[in-house]
Order: sequence, then structure tokens, then C-alpha cells
Amino acid sequence: MKDFKAKISEHKKQFKRALARVKDEKSLQELRNLYLSRKRGHLRVLIEDMKALKPQERPMGGKMINSLKTLVQEKLESLKAEFSADEPVLSKFDLTLPGRREYRGSPHPIVLFRQEVEDIFLAMGFSIEDGPEIETDYYNFEALNFPPHHPARDDWDTLYITDDLLLRTHTSPVQIRVMEKRKPPIRIIIPGKVYRRETPDPTHLPMFCQVEGLVVDQDITFAHLKGTLEHFLKTLFYEKIKIRFRPSFFPFTEPSAEVDIECTVCEGENKECRVCKGSGWIEILGAGMVNPQVFKNVNIDPEKYSGFAFGLGIDRTAMFAYQIPDMRFFYENDLRFIRQFIQK
Repeated sequence: MKDFKAKISEHKKQFKRALARVKDEKSLQELRNLYLSRKRGHLRVLIEDMKALKPQERPMGGKMINSLKTLVQEKLESLKAEFSADEPVLSKFDLTLPGRREYRGSPHPIVLFRQEVEDIFLAMGFSIEDGPEIETDYYNFEALNFPPHHPARDDWDTLYITDDLLLRTHTSPVQIRVMEKRKPPIRIIIPGKVYRRETPDPTHLPMFCQVEGLVVDQDITFAHLKGTLEHFLKTLFYEKIKIRFRPSFFPFTEPSAEVDIECTVCEGENKECRVCKGSGWIEILGAGMVNPQVFKNVNIDPEKYSGFAFGLGIDRTAMFAYQIPDMRFFYENDLRFIRQFIQK
């Protein structure tokens, strides 16, 4: 037992001398390993040496080892705290590593494109209107010259909530609400979400964003419609873009037209283009002169006033403007995609 006690005493002396020579965290860690290592640290060796003690001597030997262990741990922690207090803040960081960029928030690309569309029409003197996304059958269809059982309703995959309430299929109901409350002149656009029972694919979604426009005043002609839309499309895309109007049918406008622009991807030079399918043209919006029956439904005299209306899908148009191949990219919340549109 005397030899074991002398060995403990000698370790304490050696530890104190070694502790006095520690000048940095590296040498501190080396001293810690020398005494506290689980494999061959001095304390581990002392525990193995206890096997040579008599059974009645082992409790006393264990206390001496614990006393040495406590001394070593307290002195090492105390010295570590001193090093941490004296160390400059910058030395705790590896300045050779590349910095971590903090990404700033940004509006969604659909919001950015919607704002761009709104700014063009605001500059032309239009105002912005909004309305409910849950509509009655009257405002969504009947007031727009879609009477019950009209065959044109077959082209609309509608999401009904009740027999009379539905998720609006277009923002046109807001046109009716505005004309009921306000007399001409009227010059508005209505951006917002619309809903249809669509199977998702690269160009269709059950929820998408749309913007419609309405102008009502005396002596409004198709020439005003054509000039307005040409100015809008050339401002939105580029000045020399080719535009064409094709005859079409909509129950709420007469005459009506589909408006196409030249393909923004191949410019009509690639017969295998996936965007325009080789035609060189992309259908961009529908438009026409407001049907006189619609004016009668809101108590506006069609003999005195005329007007035009138009509508386009914001998501689909943004696809062409940004040259994005799949509309679903907008709603997958992939940061790699969204961060491409972060404003500088």
C-alpha cells in the first residue's frame, strides 16, 4: 500500500510540473490524454495496478485515484477557461473557408410577373379591381351570357361547392360586379386566382393566376382593343414581336378573337419546337367586344355604350416570357428554381 500511495503522490507532482509547462490548447489536450485517456492514460494504469493490492486496501486505493482524477480534471478545466478568455474572437474561425451566403427573400416569380403586367396597364390609365374567389353561378356564368344548359358550359371544367356556389373559373365575375356598381367610363384589370378541374401537366393546373381587362365607354371600337393589346404585348415582351388576331367565339364577347404572338423560343424557325409545336405561333390571350346582352344584364345601355374585354393566364404567359418548359415548376417550392428570380 505504501508503494501505491507513493506512486499516487509522484503522479500529482509530475502533473503539477507538466501543468506549469502548458502554454496553449494543443499542449493542454496532450496533457489531458496523458492522464485521462481510456486506453493507456496514467489513471487507467493506476486502476489496473489496484489488482495487486489486498482486498481490504482497495477501497483506500480507489479514493486516492479519484482524488487524483478530480485534481487533474479541475486544473485542466480551469486552464482551458483561461485560454478561451484570452483567445481573440477571430481566431476561433477559419478565415480561409468560403463564406456562407445569406439569401434574401424575394417575391415569387408569378408575383413578379403579375406586378409587371399591372404596371403596364396602370401606365395606360387602368385601375386594379379584386373580387371573391368563391362565386355564385349567376356571376360566374349567367350574367356573362352562359344561361343554364348552354353548350358553351361544357368547355369549362368547373369545381362546384354547392349547386349554386363554385370556385370561380375566371375573373370575369368581377367585371359584372364592377359594372353593377359603377357606370361608364370603366377601365379596369382584374388579376387573381382561378380554379378548374384540370389534370396537371406542363401547361395546365387546377389552380392558376389570370388577369382580365375591361373597358366600357362611348364609341369604343375593335381598333381600341387591338391598339391596347398590341401596346401591352410589345411592352411585355419586345417591340418588334409579331402579333396576330384570329376569329374565335366567347359567349360574353361579340365579335371575339384569339391573340397569338410569335414563338419566343424558336421565333418560327424550328419545326420541332416543343413550345409552338412547329407552328411558329403561341396563343397568348382571348379578347373581344363586350356582348350587348352582358350590358343589358347590368343595366348599361348597349345603344349608348360599347366596350371590350380580354383575358390571359399569368402563369402560362410567364412561362413564355421566362422560357420555362413546365408550369408546375412555379408551385413545387424548389429553392433552386425560386432563387433564380431573386431581385438584386
